[in-house]
Amino acid sequence: MNRSTFQIAAILLLLAVVAYAASRGDNRQPPTPPHRNEVLFWHFWGGADRTTVEEIVRRFNASQDQHFVRAVAMPGNNLDLKFFLAVAGGDPPDLLNIDDPVIADWGARGAIQPLDAFAPADEVEQAAAWLFPAARRLATYDGRLYALPNGLDVRALYYHQTMLDQYGLKPPQTLAELDQIEATIAPPGAASYERHGYLPDSRRLWAWGYVFGGQFYNEATHQVTADDPQLIAALEWMVGYRQRYGPAEIAAFRQGDQSLPGKAFPLLAGRYAVVMDGQWRVRDIRAFQKAQQERGEPLTEFGVCPLPPPRGGLQRAGWVNGNNFVVPRGANNAAGAWAFMKFWSGLGHEAEAAKTCVAGGWIPVSAQVAQQAEFQTFLQAEPMFAQFVDLAGSENQYPVPVVPAGAFFNNEIKSVAERAMLRAAAPDCRTMLQDATRVIQRQIDAAQENDR
Repeated sequence: MNRSTFQIAAILLLLAVVAYAASRGDNRQPPTPPHRNEVLFWHFWGGADRTTVEEIVRRFNASQDQHFVRAVAMPGNNLDLKFFLAVAGGDPPDLLNIDDPVIADWGARGAIQPLDAFAPADEVEQAAAWLFPAARRLATYDGRLYALPNGLDVRALYYHQTMLDQYGLKPPQTLAELDQIEATIAPPGAASYERHGYLPDSRRLWAWGYVFGGQFYNEATHQVTADDPQLIAALEWMVGYRQRYGPAEIAAFRQGDQSLPGKAFPLLAGRYAVVMDGQWRVRDIRAFQKAQQERGEPLTEFGVCPLPPPRGGLQRAGWVNGNNFVVPRGANNAAGAWAFMKFWSGLGHEAEAAKTCVAGGWIPVSAQVAQQAEFQTFLQAEPMFAQFVDLAGSENQYPVPVVPAGAFFNNEIKSVAERAMLRAAAPDCRTMLQDATRVIQRQIDAAQENDR
């Protein structure tokens, strides 16, 4: 057997194993009832979230008698490989949930279907109008919806209210006020620091770029615009912290964050007054305060606010991502997949979706779900989480551009920001982003050429 034949045989063997495992599903689940059409659903959730997913599946299966969802948990780093092998072998799942910027890549390759290829046209049109603008952007490639989002991840600023009170400071409403918090709590020039007011994270140029009013991609011209003057200004502002404190101090302080027990949220350790993060940290803060209460300690107060813009920037702006349902090419029961997608996301099932979002601690993808009584009761009890839901509905929340090579686009922007923040010599942000623009454009063009 030559090497090429051996490789093909190995791939086919792996494919057979994957297909067999998928067909078996979870042995704890009951068999598909007679006269029902099975929907094979792959997802990545584990732990407590997997229990929540299984309850959603149970509720859907009990809600009608036409389809029966069989959920298969596939946590790990190789879900995309398993998926492509299954599609190539002609035995894919009927439905997949993903949280990576791959919709354009998979759509361009024909691995997933646009919604209008299998769902009624009026329902697809309804979905587009029903979704939050951020959710619609997240799921749209080449002018068509290729996915139905079922949850959003939004970034905002968490602030340590107790610490701000100690310094006579207020939560920042402008970028200048955020800078003032840092200058007050960690005045430049000290030999070392026990705490900082705020330090920009190199991974967050995506978020700050949008807050500054920039755009990374022009959909009308299909051109990368990572050298947008507002994006350059955002990176130069981030690099300004590096110039005030030195890259070594910032790197060392960040390393200290990684050394916290159990990689705890650094805000809870009192290392910062302000930290950018997502809505899932609300749960960490509540657990922290509950532990304080049980020990009889005074409660540390926290809050959440939008990313504060510079003069001329955008209010309630930032970077968004989330989870998306996609239907593979060759799915056996696309109609059943569509029915389950709508049930979970809430299209025509808003009350059920509100229940789902409360159970999972997830941000809805539509205002009609967020407005349900059960979810509003949840938000009244969790005002910090309510801030994230409000931001999810903003017109100024944007994902990584949904274009082929989207994952490369995402990583290249982060890499540029990291190099700028850590480089010993003062960086030329304009040149770095101009170079990145050319590199990313070539990668997108090559991806599009390969997919033709």
